[in-house]
Amino acid sequence: MAVRKFKPTTPGQRHKIIGVFDNITARTPEKSLTVGKRSTGGRNQEGHRTMRYLGGGHKRKYRFIDFKRAKDGVPAIVKSIEYDPNRSARIALLYYVDGAKAYIIAPNGLEVGATVVSGEAAAPEVGNALPLSKIPVGTLIHNVELRPGQGAMMARSAGTFAQLTSREGDYVIVKLPSGETRKILATCKATVGVVGNAEHNLEQSGKAGRSRWLGRRPHNRGVVMNPVDHPMGGGEGRQSGGHPRSRKGLYSKGLKTRSPKKHSSKYIIERRKK
Repeated sequence: MAVRKFKPTTPGQRHKIIGVFDNITARTPEKSLTVGKRSTGGRNQEGHRTMRYLGGGHKRKYRFIDFKRAKDGVPAIVKSIEYDPNRSARIALLYYVDGAKAYIIAPNGLEVGATVVSGEAAAPEVGNALPLSKIPVGTLIHNVELRPGQGAMMARSAGTFAQLTSREGDYVIVKLPSGETRKILATCKATVGVVGNAEHNLEQSGKAGRSRWLGRRPHNRGVVMNPVDHPMGGGEGRQSGGHPRSRKGLYSKGLKTRSPKKHSSKYIIERRKK
């Protein structure tokens, strides 16, 4: 996987860096695993705009991703590696030997024709999903569950991974992509390997139009507004605006929103990096 840079023949090409699609093997998605995705434009059921700076963008179809990997012991063949407009990672289409089909997040190194399987009897190889109790210590994993059977919740975006560092009774210690270290039940599942498309963080849009294709409209800064419209607005000349706040006056950078009495805090061993 690599990225592609362009010669500065136009202003939009000058800083444009996009990913290549060398490993994409199918142009159209599996019809039985897709559904049309409706766009709200930031409006609620009454038509009132409740979220600003949303709207437009290209039409998308949602791909149903199998985050639970519940077909234990049934081998599947990787039929294709595909692009997904709804996420940064690539997805892989699986054909199970019993005739079922499913999409999974494509890990780095997974190739067309490879065999993947889930369950306790699965080997700790790339693409296989198995309980954390069956994964060797030190293995890089992704698609990690927080509760057994809930489905993958963590380490799902392009290039991310968690690491199983140790075991502690019924729990395992996992270091998450954020730097947080926490205990997770050993019966929870995870997929072996690193999420593919790791160069996604090197991409640059190059022009505002590419943001519009993604449904992102121009965003107005608070400091350029009037005091009646934003807490950071107003002032003669250009002002810094004071402490960054939201439109409703809440601190927007560094404010801790997690409840200090949250039940799951006892499983967190080390907080994420500042």
